[in-house]
Amino acid sequence: MPLSVHEAFQRYQLERPRIIEALDTTKSHLEEHLARRRVTCQVTARAKEVSSFQTKVYRKNYTDPWRQITDKAGVRVVVPHRGLLDPALNEIRRCLDVVEVQDDRHTPGHEDRLRYPRLHLQAVMVGNKADPEGTPYECEIQLRTEAVDLWSRMSHKLLYKPGVAPPADVSRSLYRLIALVELFDLEVERGVKAMAQHPELVRSSQLLNVAEQVYRSFTDHPYSADLSHSVIDVLSRTIDDADAYTEQLTQFADRFRERIQRAYTDYGPNSAHFLKHGRYLLASQPESLIIFERLANNARFRLRSAWDTSELPDNMLTDMAQVWGVAL
Repeated sequence: MPLSVHEAFQRYQLERPRIIEALDTTKSHLEEHLARRRVTCQVTARAKEVSSFQTKVYRKNYTDPWRQITDKAGVRVVVPHRGLLDPALNEIRRCLDVVEVQDDRHTPGHEDRLRYPRLHLQAVMVGNKADPEGTPYECEIQLRTEAVDLWSRMSHKLLYKPGVAPPADVSRSLYRLIALVELFDLEVERGVKAMAQHPELVRSSQLLNVAEQVYRSFTDHPYSADLSHSVIDVLSRTIDDADAYTEQLTQFADRFRERIQRAYTDYGPNSAHFLKHGRYLLASQPESLIIFERLANNARFRLRSAWDTSELPDNMLTDMAQVWGVAL
């Protein structure tokens, strides 16, 4: 028996905390697995606001709102260019129980139209969370490139106003932008392939991408990309096999997750230590994970040597050694 609008509304309020818990676990699960596969991306997640749930019920005129609203929990995976869409899609399908895939990228018959290339999945969330009836909670996953994500957010603000039809010229202008989105994605993909011809650049970029992916499972705090590139260039000298290091860093983060989380809490950008002394700057950076791993896995002397031949301040490294509890 379908729930009434009021019953669905009340049920969502009661179950939303459990849905959020399952969503947080699923987000971390995806970040970890995508990082292991070296898929550079940003993963965000949100549970629909209670007010948005009720608004959608009335706007869509659902007859069975509890079952028809499939995006009570939503995940967005944004990759830099379209060459990473399939690797991300394949990994999501591998690490989650995917119920349905809506992939409009290669749908025939619309070659003459400018349209949004939808790539959505419906998947069971991890963590064994289920509703009172025993049905596992699901989430809707949107997989996009950065360019498509920008276009989608802009178009949603301008085109999708309930009860108001946008002017034709506005709609046409936004859909014309799809052509630029396709060109942008193609050029970024071409640039990535060209960069692959310069191993020394790829190596540092690869290490930073891996560190950032794992770092995002601990915090969403912004960081300085310029500082990251300077530090990563030094850290890369201490790592022989960048390809194998992806798994090594991920395993390290899994093994020492509580200790790492405590380090970020005690010395990160919002900590009393940082606010009082203005030090421990690298505790706000993704490359700190590599430093911690190097300090923990008997590579500290190699790290010390590489740092000494760089122009980086010595206290940056000694501060991180203090945070991890080792001497240099």
